[in-house]
Amino acid sequence: MARVKRGFKARRRRAKILDLAKGFRGSRKNRFRTAVHVVRKALTYAYRDRKVKKREFRRLWITRINAAARANGLKYSQFMYGLKQKGVELDRKSLAYIAFQDPATFKNICTEAKSALA
Repeated sequence: MARVKRGFKARRRRAKILDLAKGFRGSRKNRFRTAVHVVRKALTYAYRDRKVKKREFRRLWITRINAAARANGLKYSQFMYGLKQKGVELDRKSLAYIAFQDPATFKNICTEAKSALA
């Protein structure tokens, strides 16, 4: 059987892991064995938290909409139901932005929602 020298391939593989470990503290950034573990864990967290980020932003938008709706005399659920009845198709991200940046416009949207409920 022929001898296989794996210098190039192994070095390339290790360099890829150590590049991903750049910025880590201590031996985690320059020891291959340690870097493999922490990079794998970091990539797992990154994958998971891309989903969590969407969840957290939705919660933030709902909180902002609820606060603004209550300031105009509506609960969040009533507000959203009123918008659905009226046929207003603004998503939560847009509504939260309007509530935060332009309260006067949001007040008009609240009156629309109230009129649909009455």
